[in-house]
Amino acid sequence: MNRYPGFKLLIVDDHAHNLFTLRTLIQTHMDASVLEAASGQEAIDLTHQHPDIDLIILDIQMPDMDGFQTASMLKLRKRSRDIPIIFLTAAFKSEEFQQRGYAVGAADYLLKPIEDDQLINKISTYFRLIEKERELNRILEQQVAERTRELTEARQYLENIITYMGEALLVLAADGTIKMTNPAACQMLGYPHEELLGMSIGDVFEEDGDEQAGAFMGLWLEALIRTGALSRIDARLIAHDGRRVPILFSRTAVKDAQGRISDIICIAKDMTGYTRIEPETVMQTDDYSRGMVDE
Repeated sequence: MNRYPGFKLLIVDDHAHNLFTLRTLIQTHMDASVLEAASGQEAIDLTHQHPDIDLIILDIQMPDMDGFQTASMLKLRKRSRDIPIIFLTAAFKSEEFQQRGYAVGAADYLLKPIEDDQLINKISTYFRLIEKERELNRILEQQVAERTRELTEARQYLENIITYMGEALLVLAADGTIKMTNPAACQMLGYPHEELLGMSIGDVFEEDGDEQAGAFMGLWLEALIRTGALSRIDARLIAHDGRRVPILFSRTAVKDAQGRISDIICIAKDMTGYTRIEPETVMQTDDYSRGMVDE
C-alpha cells in the first residue's frame, strides 16, 4: 500500500480534539506530513508559509471565519488557489448547501461523524491524482528539455556552418536592408559586423552597367518574386576601403505564408585571382584542340 511519503496536507478545525483525531487517523495509515490550523486565518497563514501543501481538509462550522469564507480567501490567492479542498460538515447535508461549497472552490465533501476508511480512501484518491499529474508534468518537462536540447544543437550546428563557410553570406530584408551577415562577409568587405547590419545592399554591391546597378532592388527583385532564386551572377562587392571585389553571386527569396518576400539570402564567392573565360574564347580553344587531334 502506498503511504504517500513526501505529500503534505493541512487539516483545519476549531476543536483541538477533532484535529487530534484527524491527525492520528491520517498518520496511522500514511506517511504524509500533517499541518494543523485551529482557524480560517491560521489556515491562510500556513498556506503562505508552506507553498507545497497538496490537500486541505477544512471544517465548515468555525467561529469568526467559517469554512466557506476560508475557502473563498484561499482561492483568491495565487499560492493556494489550486490546492484541492475537502469540506467537513455535520450539520448541512442538503444539495443547496453542497452547491454553495462547490461554488467557493470545494473539491469534495465528507460528512461527520467521519468513517475512517472513507477519509483515508478520499485522501488517497486525491494523492493518486496529484501523483499522476506530477508524473505527467515530469514527462512533459523531460520532453521539453529534450526538444530544447535538440533545437539548441541544431541551431549551433547551423551557426557553425554559417560562421565557417567560405562564402560571404548576407541576409536582407525585403527592402534590401542587411539584417544578418557571417564572418566571411565581414572579412571580404572590411566592415565590422555591427556596422554592416542596417546598411543597404546598394552600399556594398554593384553590377555591370547602369541599368543593372540601379535594378538591384527593382528588376531582379521582380525576378525573385517570379522564380524564387537568381544564381551565378557576375558582380562586385564594394569594400570599406573602396576596393571592388569580383564575386560570383546568387540570391534566393524566402517567402511568408502570404507569398510575400520576407528575406533575401545572398551568397557571394570571391573570384579574385580567377580569370573569366568568354564563351567565344572557349569555342576557339575547343576548335584548336580538335584540330590538333585531327592532324
